[in-house]
Amino acid sequence: MPKKGGNISLSSYDDIFQTDQSREEAQQERVQEIKLSDLHPFKGHPFKVVDDEAMQKTVESIAQFGVMTPAIARPRPEGGYELIAGHRRHHASELAGKETMPVIVRDMDDDAATILMVDSNLQRETLLPSERAFAYKMKLEAIKHQGQRTDLTSSQVGMKLQAMDIVGQEAGDSRNQVHRYIRLTELIPELLDMVDEKKIAFNPAVEISYLKPNEQQDFLEAMDYAQSTPSLSQAQRLKKFSQEGKCSLDAMCAIMSEEKKGELDRVTIKHDVLRKYFPKSYTPKQMEDTIIKLLEQWQRKREKSMER
Repeated sequence: MPKKGGNISLSSYDDIFQTDQSREEAQQERVQEIKLSDLHPFKGHPFKVVDDEAMQKTVESIAQFGVMTPAIARPRPEGGYELIAGHRRHHASELAGKETMPVIVRDMDDDAATILMVDSNLQRETLLPSERAFAYKMKLEAIKHQGQRTDLTSSQVGMKLQAMDIVGQEAGDSRNQVHRYIRLTELIPELLDMVDEKKIAFNPAVEISYLKPNEQQDFLEAMDYAQSTPSLSQAQRLKKFSQEGKCSLDAMCAIMSEEKKGELDRVTIKHDVLRKYFPKSYTPKQMEDTIIKLLEQWQRKREKSMER
């Protein structure tokens, strides 16, 4: 027979009367106000935070209304928090003179955090080729490392989806385009900057990425020598030369010095050459109008001579 006054485990008042909904709400993530100094950038964050016009508008909005959408961060073992989504809002808050910002703190492993970080930034309207390239690469590696199922069947094409297909589908790009973007990460920084600055077109840049790093350095010199950027056909030939072990600096200079088809179809007269035929007071527009009139007169004389 049990002893009187023995230990009896009783539920608390809150446990007895707490509903399933209130328990779920207690476990949900909550928005916290966290010091900006305690928030650190995501390791290897590929997206640039620049002080452009859009940033200035964000600063003005935060100064007036505060941060409307909380950032997402995860605790760091060494203290503080690592930003997963909200790097631009964090920078804008600093510029607006704020000391804290609203943040949802979420426990996530490296792979899940990487995927969320990439997905939250790929929604931006304008992304540099280098940003998209490294973002795709990071997400692809995270999906593979995560062991996420890659045997899903696409209802649209009835094919098995691989990791690269998943990256492409979720970003609105094809598998091949994802692969081409990731190729850009093989470019040396100087060439990748030229792609971002639209000095080298995307398709030729993909072909140039197959050159070895030392060949890419020589290619910079070849472009400077020829004062020209590569067409797609030139880039494809350079890639082939590299594969055959023939991609020397001399060969690159020779290829880059070739006249492109567009240049063959265009007539260019240097300003200095034209200027000596016109008064110094003439503007470029007046020079152009005069040239057109002279050409029209020449054409009429030529037509009359042919009629005789």
